[in-house]
Amino acid sequence: MSLPFSDHCEPLVDNPDEFRVLCAAVLRHREQGRWKYVEMRPASAALSLEASFGEAQTYYLHRLDLRPDLDALLRSFHRDSIQRKIRRAEREGLTYEEGRSEALLRKLCDLLERTRRRHQVPPQPSAWFRNLVECLGEQLSIRIACKDGQPAAGILTLAHGNSVVYKYGGSDTRLNALGGMPFLFWKTIQDAKQRGARELDLGRSDCDNAGLIAFKEHWAATRSTLTYWRSPGEALSTVDNGWKMKFARRVFARLPGGMRRAVGTLLYPHIA
Repeated sequence: MSLPFSDHCEPLVDNPDEFRVLCAAVLRHREQGRWKYVEMRPASAALSLEASFGEAQTYYLHRLDLRPDLDALLRSFHRDSIQRKIRRAEREGLTYEEGRSEALLRKLCDLLERTRRRHQVPPQPSAWFRNLVECLGEQLSIRIACKDGQPAAGILTLAHGNSVVYKYGGSDTRLNALGGMPFLFWKTIQDAKQRGARELDLGRSDCDNAGLIAFKEHWAATRSTLTYWRSPGEALSTVDNGWKMKFARRVFARLPGGMRRAVGTLLYPHIA
């Protein structure tokens, strides 16, 4: 089974013997299919992988324990970066919408495109999000914060078992000072608590992305190391990938909006 764009996924096994059988089957499939490699993305560091698997990439994973009551959670957040911005959003009268409608999806896609343009990368195709809505149904939520009808921030979350997962987010920088993004995360936490969730998964971060790491830790989320393993066990070249990404971003930054969207539609299926 392929799970594109999943930050992590635990193998569906109950003991080490089952895991060894699973690894052997995966390696056979790779050889039969003549695939370049197979990749494991377990969040647990306790798994014993076959010798052919080598460390490919390492990230940080942040998860927030939702078991404390809401007042305790709110007090644990960073006073200036989170608590104050939530209060600012409430004073500014930001409105909150949650659902899966086409109107909400269009708002989210516009915010994501703005954000991806700032990061100089092509936007995700809207068809990808429509497929998610169709396949996941009530497990998926689009959350939008608006100021006087103008979308200020939007996120997409997924619910599974005892967890709620933050997956995509974007904002309008002209309205960032209003606290739209902290406001949405706080609404998500409140909603997750009502649903009985015990954890908010804030996803992976590049180890050198200090800004994103700080944002997640301002929510009192716990950091762990997330390692990806590949077979054949050849580590990725960070030097080669670095200059390729810099070159690609310079190119994307100069493309007009329509062409950026076309490039995103073309490339997105190949970059999971």
